[in-house]
Amino acid sequence: MTHKESPVEEISATASKTTDQNGAGKSAQQKFYLPPEELAQNSNIMAYAREKGFASVDELYQWTIQNPQQFWGEMATRFLDWYQPWNHVLDESQAPFYKWFTRATTNIVHNAIERHANGANRDKTALIWESEQGEVRRFTYAEFAAEVNRFANVLKSQGVKRGDIVTVYLSRVPELLFAMHAIVKLGALHSVVYGGFSTDALHSRILDAKSRVVITGDGGWMNNKIVELKKITDAAVDEAGEVVEHVIVVRRTGHDVMIKEGRDVWYHELAAQPGMDEPCATEQMDAEDPMFLLYTSGSTGTPKGLVHSCGGYQVQVATTLSFTFDIKPDDVYWCTADPGWITGHSYIVYGPMILGATQVMYEGAPTYPNPGRWWEIAQKYGVTIIYTAPTAVRSLMRFGDDVPAQYDLSKLRLLGSVGEPINPEAWRWYHRVVGQNRCPIMDTWWQTETGAFMITPNPTTPLKPGSGTKPFLGIEADVLTEEGQPARQSDDGLLVIKRPWPSMLRTIHGDPQRYVDTYWSRLPGLYTAGDSARRDEDGYFWVIGRIDDVIKVSGYRLGTAEVESALVSHPAVAEAAAIGLPHELKGNAIHTFVILRQGYEATDALAEELRKHVGKEMGPIARPEAVNFVPNLPKTRSGKIMRRVLKARSLGLPEGDLSTLEG
Repeated sequence: MTHKESPVEEISATASKTTDQNGAGKSAQQKFYLPPEELAQNSNIMAYAREKGFASVDELYQWTIQNPQQFWGEMATRFLDWYQPWNHVLDESQAPFYKWFTRATTNIVHNAIERHANGANRDKTALIWESEQGEVRRFTYAEFAAEVNRFANVLKSQGVKRGDIVTVYLSRVPELLFAMHAIVKLGALHSVVYGGFSTDALHSRILDAKSRVVITGDGGWMNNKIVELKKITDAAVDEAGEVVEHVIVVRRTGHDVMIKEGRDVWYHELAAQPGMDEPCATEQMDAEDPMFLLYTSGSTGTPKGLVHSCGGYQVQVATTLSFTFDIKPDDVYWCTADPGWITGHSYIVYGPMILGATQVMYEGAPTYPNPGRWWEIAQKYGVTIIYTAPTAVRSLMRFGDDVPAQYDLSKLRLLGSVGEPINPEAWRWYHRVVGQNRCPIMDTWWQTETGAFMITPNPTTPLKPGSGTKPFLGIEADVLTEEGQPARQSDDGLLVIKRPWPSMLRTIHGDPQRYVDTYWSRLPGLYTAGDSARRDEDGYFWVIGRIDDVIKVSGYRLGTAEVESALVSHPAVAEAAAIGLPHELKGNAIHTFVILRQGYEATDALAEELRKHVGKEMGPIARPEAVNFVPNLPKTRSGKIMRRVLKARSLGLPEGDLSTLEG
């Protein structure tokens, strides 16, 4: 397949380089990629701007910053139904424990499923699921609603009630979505644990949530191998003592597993019992009632159970998905994340369904049985929007341009990136090869804590490869020094959010003081994200990475992401990680770990070439002390490189919490 001429205009096609005081090269003149005019003018966000009487989205943004409560109130009625309206959009009286849409009642299951199943979208396809083996299951909104209703009745039969916390540990199968909706339908909370986590990770989350009921599967498929979900669950539940009373087991692989009498029960057997298809009432929840827990872990310490609420969460998730990814009635949307992550919660399980979209979900690995599997799926179902992680883009880059070119990707109109900053080289490959030079990339910055997009382009935004561009409507972000002063243009600083937002976490489960200490104490009154960033001359945000992912060499601060991006810009390098190790003269020296692309050999000459390449790209101060060639890198299940693990291994130190480490 040949790529058509791009309708995307390029300004400043040759970016000149300057060298800052740290010796690191920065672009003085950036390249813009302009979105196709037709896409921009027909976008949902531009339509809203015109409704408000504005000629541009920038003017709309300024209005939302001046009138945030009016804006979010309008969004709450634009995208959602409410059983009872609110009396205040925002209550700041107990900051930082903010409350949104006070005294309103709602249930996300009504907005995501029931109103569609009972309306015009009843027979519209909600979900197309495909397994590694090629099995396909399709569900209309009406069929999806029936599955959720049945699952809710099953949970009721096991004693699940409003306020309970149910732990879910499943592979990427439709039953995972049914279970999550069913739990929320009953007014309970779900705590979803990614189906690749270890026994220890699952056990600690069950114990912290005090879950009496656990939902798991006999197994799951990944790279044509069975993931032993039930075996892992058994070990975790046994460690939890008498906390767990019931384990509901979904049959997926069909292989033999242990069923403990009196505790374990097959889901399909419960679902076949009389009365399970009878209507199950949907609980009317207060907007500030907790809706789910999602655990995240830091470098050390126990995982944090982040609490998200019923009302504000769904308002911002629906708004951001509509205005960023421009969901239209005929779109086929595919977010490749696992539903167990916040990306999956917000932009698979709930957001697309609130908007009445058709979406694709794939169970297996992106390169099984061949590196073209994703592109084959996109072609097969006519996917129009793909939202994925930079690590997936880089891993697929390794196989070259020819693999995507074998498939018809002409229906794609928007691409997305999530999880970590995407390096410019991967951005350009994604845009040129997958998007065929015509699909804008929505490079989104947000966190488990934020619940929804915070800094992101929209279909009208001129794009710069590697930049998340500007804050979303109603979001006021800034880059500050450690003393809380505005950072100078293009200087690194602390990324902060200056005012509350609807989908924000409400607390840490069982530890409200930890919530205050972790997010609100470093710069009082401001949410400190834990990421470093800079802002350029156009006001665009460049997220560097976690604050800890900064190396101080001879007194100069260098972001690991910048070093890694410089390495990946070399044609031999597929992926890279950089860490700082103690050095008696420099304080710290940069050590790098590199995965090569196919066709390149690990040699001393290539290592020296890469050292010089980084020095040329960033300046002499950034030249790595060492380049280590490795077959893989330690990553979290969501694809983030765990640099602290590389550092601990290099220094022979304990590796800390590995519960999120990819197997």
